[in-house]
Amino acid sequence: MNNLMYVLLMGQATEGQNPLTSFLPLLLIIVVFYFFMIRPQMKRQKDLRKYREALQKGDKVVTTGGIYGKINAIKDNHIIVEIDENVKIKIDKSAILKDSSDIGTAK
Repeated sequence: MNNLMYVLLMGQATEGQNPLTSFLPLLLIIVVFYFFMIRPQMKRQKDLRKYREALQKGDKVVTTGGIYGKINAIKDNHIIVEIDENVKIKIDKSAILKDSSDIGTAK
């Protein structure tokens, strides 16, 4: 019990200590989170938004559900995707993935 009290009392700041030094680790953690997590995610979202805005008729796309197809028509917030001859589906633009690296292997 005495050891616990001693450890707790040792952790208290002294009167001459700068308060900035106690907040420095917290500020460092916030900066690291921003540069390694928040900023790259915002960049990916911006790139995806630009990709979806640049879609054109005839582009091959993949949906979030894994459906491969070719854009037949583009409306305001949705697109018409042809997945086979005379088979067209209406898909929201937000359901289109940017990563289409394996579209070349699709039909």
